[in-house]
Amino acid sequence: MKNKPLSWIPSLYLGESLPFAAVMLMSLVLYQEMGLTDTQITLYTGWLGLPWVIKPLWSPIVDGIKTKRWWILAMQLLIGASLALLAFTLPTDLWLQCSLALFMLIAFSSATHDICADGFYILALDNKDQELYVGLRNTFYRIGMVLGQGGLVMLAGLLQAEHLSIFNSRFSFGFSVPLSWSITFMVVAGLMLMLAAYHWRALPKPLSDSPEGKKLSVFAEFVLTLKVFFSKPHLLTALLFILLFRLPEGLLTKIVPLFLKRTVEEGGLALTDVQYGFVYGTLGVIGLLGGGIVGGWLVSKYGLKRMLWPLVLAITLPDIVYVWLSFTQTQSLPLIASCVFIEQVGYGLGFTAYTLYLVGFSHGERSTSVFSFCTAFQYLGGVMLPGMVSGWMSDQMGYSQFFVAVMGFCLVTFAVTALVKLPKE
Repeated sequence: MKNKPLSWIPSLYLGESLPFAAVMLMSLVLYQEMGLTDTQITLYTGWLGLPWVIKPLWSPIVDGIKTKRWWILAMQLLIGASLALLAFTLPTDLWLQCSLALFMLIAFSSATHDICADGFYILALDNKDQELYVGLRNTFYRIGMVLGQGGLVMLAGLLQAEHLSIFNSRFSFGFSVPLSWSITFMVVAGLMLMLAAYHWRALPKPLSDSPEGKKLSVFAEFVLTLKVFFSKPHLLTALLFILLFRLPEGLLTKIVPLFLKRTVEEGGLALTDVQYGFVYGTLGVIGLLGGGIVGGWLVSKYGLKRMLWPLVLAITLPDIVYVWLSFTQTQSLPLIASCVFIEQVGYGLGFTAYTLYLVGFSHGERSTSVFSFCTAFQYLGGVMLPGMVSGWMSDQMGYSQFFVAVMGFCLVTFAVTALVKLPKE
């Protein structure tokens, strides 16, 4: 039983997405409700993305010490313990300093877990099974995202509700913001610790899962990969494409949740946690996943070269829904949900083309290591750096003008797409 892929792949990728959701998505809502400005929130949480940018630096170290199975179990235990400690510190006077330190520890642990989980997937399955179960692993990763920024954010909101009716029964919680989030993060901690306990029995022990004991030093491995990466053809246009293609989405990623949650007087849409968790954390993620599936089908049928520009338009033009929402500040939940869903479907469509370009660019010598460099660069230029300045921009400009500016930055996406040289199909 325990060696069957269906017994461990879903839970392994659920455990990969939950800590990412806690650090990069749930933290936005937490800090907004704790009273921080957009500038503070995006700057602080932007730095929390650093481990995913630099994880190629310590990947060889992880490969050379202990097994990937050992690292998975250790990181899940560490993440669970850190989340529990985070829950205890939120009601204290040092909540900000402690939460940032613990979130960073969780981020480094989660990035290490990503390295080992993806490597373990390759070691524990043959090529046929890797292809067979890739859809399953991606689906459960997205389920973890829905649970994190959807269900768990809704839980925090329900705990703050003074009057709640469920199945004709009335409940009264009215917990404070710190206490409600403490309970929520304790739930996440419990889930991670249960996953660690389950994986101790469920994960197989493939013979190939052993420390690699490479003869080359970590530095030599890093230099070799850099040499291959920077010897790729059309490197300059490729780097511009990798770094800047997601610029508009990178600006939106951290501001949209804050915009949806801020009061009408602050220029936002004043969604409750429950409404936000349903609209952005659930419907939005479903739209993103659906867009990715459709985008993959379109590229497989018509080819990346033919579909590139339609998918580029799909990832950029729907951003205009936030311009409309910010100017009208509609209170219609169906309209807000529809706009978010449309934009996220477009994001999923366009991101498919972007990912397939990275795969094609990485093809060849040391393809796995080169792809890790590509993902690091795309996260740096497309998520981390734009996200860090987006809060300052929105505070200075207001949400309406900020979203108009984002539409202007779509021209950057068009420019780098026009310049890039596509790899062979």
